[in-house]
Amino acid sequence: MSSVSESQPQDFTRDLIRWSETLAAIARTGMGFTESLYERERYEEVLKVAADIKFAADESVEIRREQDHFVQEWMESIGEGVPGYVTPKIAVGAIVGNDDGKILLVQRKESGVWLYPTGWADVGYSASEVAIKEVEEETGIIAEPVQLLGVVDGMRMGFSRFGMYMLLFHLRATGGVLQGHPLETADVGWFGRDELPTPTAGAQWWADMAFGALDGAIQPATFDQPRPQMWRGEQSEH
Repeated sequence: MSSVSESQPQDFTRDLIRWSETLAAIARTGMGFTESLYERERYEEVLKVAADIKFAADESVEIRREQDHFVQEWMESIGEGVPGYVTPKIAVGAIVGNDDGKILLVQRKESGVWLYPTGWADVGYSASEVAIKEVEEETGIIAEPVQLLGVVDGMRMGFSRFGMYMLLFHLRATGGVLQGHPLETADVGWFGRDELPTPTAGAQWWADMAFGALDGAIQPATFDQPRPQMWRGEQSEH
């Protein structure tokens, strides 16, 4: 029973964060396209409401930030026209395997948490090229892409507090020398299925898929299934 009661506040906090970011995205996109002063003022009011919601969510997880900070942060990111259309950020993750069937993990310097190599998608690179680049930069290992394993909604999974999608690739190590990035990583290493270090982030949802891929399984890319009701106020169609 305790796990259920503990999960409910966490789920509600995630909802608050999602609602605030969605409202803020709608308002920022509107401000990027409108030429009406009246509409801009209304969108600014929506941003203030979104900031209130996000402030409430952050209070529930004992993070103290001023409401005005959120509004300023959102306002500074507004562009005009197409650049002003707010979309989720894109990250790329790399599940890299070697000939021994082990997975390549990095330990983040700032948190001490272990995870597969990840990075933000860079303009000018394809998604698979970003995966190759991040692996080499963070670990010194050269790898080639094998398959796209899945597309993950970071806010829905609970590891992002803003709109973000992660494209998760499976790659095969082909060369290089194992060496962590001096600024981004505290350690790097190869680990078997039963050797994952502590703490390893999110292994409960990606480990089986990752080691299945390392064992040679070729499967369609996974994605988050649509919720029956994406918003609580929606009415089911009969």
